[in-house]
Amino acid sequence: MDSLTMKPEEIEAESFRIIDQEAGDHGWPEAEWQVVRRSIHTSADFEYAGSMVFSDGVVEKAVAAIKSGCAIVTDTNMALSGIGKARLASFGCRTVCHVADPDVAEAAHSYGVTRSVAAMRKAVASPDNRIFVIGNAPTALFELLRLVSEGVAQPALIIGLPVGFVGAEESKKALAATDGSIPFITNMGRKGGSNVAAAVVNALAIIAAGT
Repeated sequence: MDSLTMKPEEIEAESFRIIDQEAGDHGWPEAEWQVVRRSIHTSADFEYAGSMVFSDGVVEKAVAAIKSGCAIVTDTNMALSGIGKARLASFGCRTVCHVADPDVAEAAHSYGVTRSVAAMRKAVASPDNRIFVIGNAPTALFELLRLVSEGVAQPALIIGLPVGFVGAEESKKALAATDGSIPFITNMGRKGGSNVAAAVVNALAIIAAGT
């Protein structure tokens, strides 16, 4: 089949067929594999088949949170732009990112913290914000975990996939070390990114729409 004449949905279906074929006997349960496979699809990186980590029952918990119409917070506008809004809107979910808000910039300057930290502090102040999506800033994930430990935040789900060389791997290890007390989806290592974090949200939304 000529890829130049293929429709977008045909390209996606063929991409998933190739991923399934090349992944072989990956060992993931069906629900988790839908998330892992879409992460591979958006990154063309099969390492996610071995590096992703899910807390127990997290897909079901995430679907329930989406169906409840909760708000979804991202750490970057890039992640925000990669999330499919229409499907989430059908459940009453809205998506927000505070990192570029003027009051966040002012708070970051006043307290001597990064805007990512200040944005998490603002986000947890709204009880509607229940799903937190972090694909870029380890400081955002570390701060969110601190706020959880102090009882300030109670997320329904943390998608923690920050990328980079300083703090990214450590922040994800800290998230995984919560041992399921917080529902989470993460990966081990330096890889991640806003595109992969958004792909995880999209996979969960698709699962929610089909159940």
